[in-house]
Amino acid sequence: MKCEWVRENITLYVYGELADDARHELDQHLARCSDCATELKAEQEFHALLSQEQATEPTPNLLAASRMRLQEALEGAEQGRLWQRLAFDPANWLRQVRFSPALASAILILGFAGGMGTAYRVLAHPPQTAATNASPSPAEASITGIRSITQEPGTNQINIKYDTVSTLETQGSLNDQRIQQLLLFAARNNFNSGVRMDSVDLLTKKPDVSQVREALVYALRYDTNPGVRLKALDGLGSFVKDDVRVRDVVLEALVNDSNAGVRTEALRLIEPVKADGSVRGVLMALAAKDQSQYIKSQARTMLAQLPEID
Repeated sequence: MKCEWVRENITLYVYGELADDARHELDQHLARCSDCATELKAEQEFHALLSQEQATEPTPNLLAASRMRLQEALEGAEQGRLWQRLAFDPANWLRQVRFSPALASAILILGFAGGMGTAYRVLAHPPQTAATNASPSPAEASITGIRSITQEPGTNQINIKYDTVSTLETQGSLNDQRIQQLLLFAARNNFNSGVRMDSVDLLTKKPDVSQVREALVYALRYDTNPGVRLKALDGLGSFVKDDVRVRDVVLEALVNDSNAGVRTEALRLIEPVKADGSVRGVLMALAAKDQSQYIKSQARTMLAQLPEID
């Protein structure tokens, strides 16, 4: 078990959401890794601070919507694992075919029938040229990745190249729903950190859209590139005061992020709401024993500016 996996799942461990086998493995790792044990202690302290504040009970509608989204995410994850098994374990699949003549015969028959069917469709309905075919919308196409994102200087036009079976390209303004869909896809799923950063940078111009704000929150929490996380912070900054969920995510980045620049920017963003109870609690914890001398010093300065609590 790697430290990176432990740190990604340590929040689930604190909240008791890990499966028993994963929890056991994590316990074994913590027993021999002092760095991860320190990380766990910090997460537990943060959780304790947040628990001091009385949480607002979620509405039944919110609970129902959250459960539906969780179910959809789990179904997508299961499909992903099935695809990985099919894609990355061909040797095992071939061994099964080798020792199963009936299966091999069935595959041969299906392949022959599929080839004949494809040939018939091609001859009966020849493909139209690109000149007479508009690019499929992102909602209709099976997108495999975003190749590049560019904005024409001095205009509101954005060009996006994205892959389906082949590389396609579309363009439009940031208000175009197709462009927004592709930007949201790139922010969460693209393997290229440069493309993710371009996408998040453009999304920060419309953070008032709920889907965009969700994408920025996701990027701040889970993106592996600190530059992308900084861009997400920039887009969320104006909502720290009025959106409690955004404030909590920024506090989470302040306490847990591995990048000093991200933590410093998160500390700057919470300055206007330092009198809030949850923010004050986090500042007290940082001022007491944060590993960064700068963060510790700034937290103490911010606390000194607050009135005493009776």
